[in-house]
Amino acid sequence: MDNQLIILIIMGLYMALIILYGIYQGRRVKTSTDFAIADRKLPGWVAALSERATGESSWALLGLPGAAYATGLMETWTAIGCVAGILVAWIGLAGRLRREAERYKVETFTDYIAKRHGDRGKWIRILGSFTIVFFFFFYVGAQFLGGGKTLNALFDINPDIAMIIIVVLVIPYTIYGGFRSVTYTDVIQAVIMIITLIVAPIAGIIYLGNQPEELVYATSISEALTRAGDSYSTMMGGAVMDESSDLAKFLNSWFPDATNIVQGLGSGIIIAGAFSWFFGYLGGQPQLTMRFMAIKDEANAKMARNIGVIWTIIAYIGALMIGWIGLALFGPDGLKDQETVMPEVLTTIFSPVISGILITGVLAAVISTANSLLILSATELSENIIKPLSTKSYGQKNGLKQSRVITALLSLVALALAYISPSDLIYSIVGYVWAGIGSTFSVVILLTLFWKSYHGTAALLTIASGLIFTIIWISAGLDTLISSRILTFVVALFVAITSSFVFKRKS
Repeated sequence: MDNQLIILIIMGLYMALIILYGIYQGRRVKTSTDFAIADRKLPGWVAALSERATGESSWALLGLPGAAYATGLMETWTAIGCVAGILVAWIGLAGRLRREAERYKVETFTDYIAKRHGDRGKWIRILGSFTIVFFFFFYVGAQFLGGGKTLNALFDINPDIAMIIIVVLVIPYTIYGGFRSVTYTDVIQAVIMIITLIVAPIAGIIYLGNQPEELVYATSISEALTRAGDSYSTMMGGAVMDESSDLAKFLNSWFPDATNIVQGLGSGIIIAGAFSWFFGYLGGQPQLTMRFMAIKDEANAKMARNIGVIWTIIAYIGALMIGWIGLALFGPDGLKDQETVMPEVLTTIFSPVISGILITGVLAAVISTANSLLILSATELSENIIKPLSTKSYGQKNGLKQSRVITALLSLVALALAYISPSDLIYSIVGYVWAGIGSTFSVVILLTLFWKSYHGTAALLTIASGLIFTIIWISAGLDTLISSRILTFVVALFVAITSSFVFKRKS
């Protein structure tokens, strides 16, 4: 049987399983609260695996291995930043957010912020939900793009058509079962993802060691990194600036005769930019924070924390190693698209049956994040913008129907944006969303939880400043100088603290 046909059959069976299981779980969804947050009764193991599957998305199985393949050890800084942020979130924030959600009867992410800052609750709901929906259009589009790349690499399907296929696979059970269907199907996908990220690196190292030198670029990861050059072989080497880059030109204009200073500052800025993913994990990613809020009790919160931490450490080591194994197999110029390194590695080192099973890990990442983002966007739009601004009275049944319709419409808009996105790199698109939402709302969540002087007016101004600054900074092309993930966090934090003192709390 043809290899492509074997992989196609395996992936088809997997998707049928996911869709049927999602519909089965969706039968228990009776109200808009069930649809939005599973009535805040998720078991710890479900919440943890769902949060990890959602958080890693096509970025961790396509974007991160692709970046590791393209930059070598330098990408370790990105992994360190992400892992540090995830650990802080699970250890320091998850339990507290669960208790807050129970106390305030939270249904959506901005619902929590609005209830904590009741003096500006209405406007926080509107602006916060608008910001989330705006950026999540691009984030969902990045997932469709990732699915398209995977199907294109495997079956040579036109990427545009492949994205439509992904939408058709994602939408049915997402619309029907909402948050509950999404979280429980995420469990299956998280298991497949972690198996892929464990098995592929181990098998890849064994495969390289058994290959003749003339058939691969290098017979080990260390040899590949060394042969590729200094920029690949050290964590600092990749931070050496290209003298023709925008950052180098900018720093040289300030320090025209100080080469060492320019290189030192440039290296520091590049490393800080890689580490800056850390800031988006501090409660600022709504699709992840909602998993914390949905855990049913303290015992399950502790279980979820332990599972989430262990899964994260293993997954990031695996993702980096797959990128470096790809470098050893194909060399630094061996792939047309760096973000196809994961499926290319799997189809090279495994038989069609095994690679077909493991490649479903890539689609699992795409689907788990796409449906989570769609559900969250739909509930934010429905509960915090449409209902408050409407004069019509919504019961639970009508609210559930409205949420389903909005989910379908949002998926079509996200698909359209995927076609016109200014970047075809998942890594870049997700980075922009991490700034606009992650860095902005991390400030809001942290100060809401830990600073009593923070109030509604300050929260509203924080959200507005983060949204506006990110759009201006990226639109002006300044993200090539300093990452907006860092600066958005700094700007939002400055606005939050300043406005907390300047404006008085509204009674």
